[in-house]
Amino acid sequence: MTQQQSAAIRVSTLELFFDLVFVFTVTQLADALTHDLSLAGLLDVTLILFVIWWMYSGYAWLTNAVAPTTTTRRTLLLGGMAGFLVMALAVPEAFGAYGWIFGASYVVVNVVHLVLFLQAGPAARRMMRTLGPLNLLAAALVVAGGLLPEPWRHLCWAAAPLVQIVAGYLNPAEMHSITAGHFVERHGLVMIIAIGESIIAIGLGFRDVHLDGGAILVAVLALAIAYYLWWYYFAGDDKRAEHVLAGTSDPARRARLALNAWYYAHLPMLLGIVVAAVGIKKTVGHAFEPLHWGPAIALSGGVAIYLIGHAAFVRLLGIPGAGYRLAAAALVLATVPLGHLVAVAQLAAVPLILAGGAIAEDLPRIRRLGPAAAIGDFGRGE
Repeated sequence: MTQQQSAAIRVSTLELFFDLVFVFTVTQLADALTHDLSLAGLLDVTLILFVIWWMYSGYAWLTNAVAPTTTTRRTLLLGGMAGFLVMALAVPEAFGAYGWIFGASYVVVNVVHLVLFLQAGPAARRMMRTLGPLNLLAAALVVAGGLLPEPWRHLCWAAAPLVQIVAGYLNPAEMHSITAGHFVERHGLVMIIAIGESIIAIGLGFRDVHLDGGAILVAVLALAIAYYLWWYYFAGDDKRAEHVLAGTSDPARRARLALNAWYYAHLPMLLGIVVAAVGIKKTVGHAFEPLHWGPAIALSGGVAIYLIGHAAFVRLLGIPGAGYRLAAAALVLATVPLGHLVAVAQLAAVPLILAGGAIAEDLPRIRRLGPAAAIGDFGRGE
């Protein structure tokens, strides 16, 4: 398939609807971490995000191969959406009273995925002979984790991602036929929705807060941080990523690149969005007060995790810019003591560092094209 043909197949509104349901988990995970901002809470959120993101990616690969163009497929996709919605509702107690509800919903998501993928043709059916049972085994482990007491609960939860990692390597990747334009756009849409959902998660923290100058300043700085998360992902690298994927002709190499760059590298980006949202949310109503170490680390640590994930993403694709992201991540982490002195200082320093990294990355283009042309390219995200 040529790059032009690849670009012609785009994401449907039903798939976007599906993504909106999925990203509700970002709000729920942020809420769960807000109530348990500890290493144990972070581990739980990471485990939940890992298994949920695995199946979201599975659906992105699914609709890339099997377009939801018939009533039967759309109805089945609705069943998958229902599973994701109930999982999201169960997230706050996924390791407690609602563990079995989360697990049962996860099984539904897996079964619908398997049934839909079997409609993609003989190659997909051969592929699902390996991938399908392993996905169902991971789902069974999540169910067991919802029913068993500790320590078996966390052991089962930890085993599920390990099974999924193994599945990614045992899966006959050469049988995948990936439409690069659709695939990249689908993941880009879920990222922008996740960034937007993080703003909603932060906004919920303002419900009982008097809207004074400090609160408004926190809101504006939070928006600035979200903007630069958008910038690092969407200011040109998404298009370059699509070109790299479309230009990879070997099916096995293309599928492996898609798995590594759009699953594994995106996982820390989503986790970073969740963690940063929690850190920012903790500053609401306390702009001119010192932050405890936990929220201060979450604020900068979440942004750093996001940047590290995107550095891995561009590095895997051979796109320049990984060094700028890693340098920005290190500088952002260095702002943690500022938050421990006064929250607003850290909140202001983080977007300034992100802006500096964006300008530094854009300087070679400015020198090459001249200021006027480079500004035009910057505005178009090219």
